[in-house]
Amino acid sequence: MFNHEDRVCPRSKSQRAELVRTYASQRIWFYLFLVVTGTGARQIDRTVACWHDTGAHHHGRVGCSGPAVPTTPFDREANVADKFDSIFRPGLFAGQVALITGGGTGIGRCIGHELAALGAHCVLAARRQEPLDATVAEIVAAGGSASALVMNIRDDEAVDAAIASIIQEHGRLDIVVNNAGGQFASPASMIRPKGWRAVVDTNLNGTFYVCQSAYNHWMERHGGSIVAIVADMWNGFPGMAHTGAARAAVVNLTQTLAIEWACSGVRVNAVAPGFIVSSGLANYPAPVQEMAAKVMPKNPSSRLGTESEVSTAVAFLCSPAAAFITGATLRVDGGASLQKEPLLPMLEHDRMPAWDGFHLAAEAPEAFRSKGQR
Repeated sequence: MFNHEDRVCPRSKSQRAELVRTYASQRIWFYLFLVVTGTGARQIDRTVACWHDTGAHHHGRVGCSGPAVPTTPFDREANVADKFDSIFRPGLFAGQVALITGGGTGIGRCIGHELAALGAHCVLAARRQEPLDATVAEIVAAGGSASALVMNIRDDEAVDAAIASIIQEHGRLDIVVNNAGGQFASPASMIRPKGWRAVVDTNLNGTFYVCQSAYNHWMERHGGSIVAIVADMWNGFPGMAHTGAARAAVVNLTQTLAIEWACSGVRVNAVAPGFIVSSGLANYPAPVQEMAAKVMPKNPSSRLGTESEVSTAVAFLCSPAAAFITGATLRVDGGASLQKEPLLPMLEHDRMPAWDGFHLAAEAPEAFRSKGQR
């Protein structure tokens, strides 16, 4: 395993590459890093292969084909006939239409189930038809109403056409949940421009395209509620600078749209999940699951969150109970954004010398002098 006591900051490009190779060679530790940063299982295999490839190191190519591919849920057949057990009253969203991007898998799938259980017709959108059809079938089997819509949120024209089709078919669009996103793990110095653009296009630009189109086609005249799913990126996002920057931008976008669109009766909020027990965890090797189970709950709540806890936050923000809430980001993270186990080791170095111009400065105790203090 990686020795956290040997945390010497690499100074040269070759040393940084060697550090990456060290992480990658310690496969279990590296897998764990990718698990807690949200990288899908298939993407992990590609990332590890790329990092072991010398050419990939030289070109800074991490995660060969870009954002993570959504993974298969734990068991789609289990409890498929049961209805979602929502804490909210039945019929809360009766007669309303909700669009959930990334609605075929993971948290988006759960959000679709809850909103449909509360009476909304849920339009589940994503790039792949198969998971969308599977989730729609689950919702219908549970007595809800849902439909599938193949849509690439990075294509603004396709987004506009898709949202126009929703309104043409269903006559309204009351709720939009921007859940779709993708990212891959990489040190910031090794993210290639193509990879950076892919993540920002998905997580930031795609979110804006959906918001703008929903507003222009329907919500400007009829009001509505928009919720974005972001992330716990409040103290930076080492290992995934692209998604940290994009998610932080979405939080600011949420605040901006909340102000600009308030006069149209549109509320715009966000939900920032922490570590959530989601469908993709079942795809990792058993040793990785065991390590993740030890590291991920190390937050004030002493546990992981559930997909239902995220979907419940979304339902609340879309409900009349949140009528006086807009421009807010609700952290559903068990307090992890306040304190949690670091994902990356803190590297020791001497590259940031202190400045102390005070001629009468107090002398540091002996215990601190070895740490560079005089």
